[in-house]
Amino acid sequence: MNAIQTPISILLAEYGVTRALKNGEVASPLLRLDYADYEPSNRGFKTFVRDAAFDAGELAIVTFLMAKARGAPLVLVPAPISGRFQHHCIAYNAENRTLAPKDLEGKRVGVRAYTQTTGVWVRGILQNEYGVNLDKIEWVCFEDAHVEGYAEPKNVTRGEKGQKLVDMLLDGSLDAAMLGSNMPDDPRLKTVIRDPQADAAAWFERTGVIPLNHVFVVREDFSRDRPDLVRELYRMLKESKMQAGLKGLDTRPYGVEANRKTLETIIHYAWQQGLIERQLEVDQLFDDVTRSLA
Repeated sequence: MNAIQTPISILLAEYGVTRALKNGEVASPLLRLDYADYEPSNRGFKTFVRDAAFDAGELAIVTFLMAKARGAPLVLVPAPISGRFQHHCIAYNAENRTLAPKDLEGKRVGVRAYTQTTGVWVRGILQNEYGVNLDKIEWVCFEDAHVEGYAEPKNVTRGEKGQKLVDMLLDGSLDAAMLGSNMPDDPRLKTVIRDPQADAAAWFERTGVIPLNHVFVVREDFSRDRPDLVRELYRMLKESKMQAGLKGLDTRPYGVEANRKTLETIIHYAWQQGLIERQLEVDQLFDDVTRSLA
């Protein structure tokens, strides 16, 4: 490689779509990626949004939106890192009761953090697709927001340190919980949305929305001063994704327009839930450099 490669500080975990990038199969004569030492990567989100500590990297989409709305010097790159449908991510213990979405009103529902992206997607779906009044639910949480200065709503309470959502669900101290990829294979646990795969498919058919989880962002000054390197990072991300050989529906589509409906939806959900004070425009998330990438 060229001896004048520019070092880029980056926060990025290894996923299927980033593996070729992380292991060096995808490289560049223009830049060298210096990876931040955070495992898992979300432990670095706070320092990224509060201190702009890295040139580039991944953030949860809700963390990015909250930071952007509060003036963080970060811009979105239209190269999603992860996405999935979220209808299956809220569960209850069927040994204790049967719960449908509207039954959650008046109940205690656990989620790792009120600002967690999975929680925001699921709450938005419950409110807008199933008519659930989110204000009538007690949200039991365990972690603060990554973004400084955010105040949680009054119906958010704190679980005790060391408690785990699954255990609380099974012992009855929670009525339901957002479990997502942490959902154990336990016959006692059932999804609140009875047929989440069918409902998610119908929702996608109607809306075209694919819920994003982690996205890729760069610092504003880095994009302004080195647009060539931002374009090169995009190329590398795209090549690494292609090497992953993904099949079926692309839940991480590249480009601004391919993500516009999804971004409009998560912005609206974040605003509805009081995580941002105004509804951002999709184009405000990008700058001239990143908006032109495709």
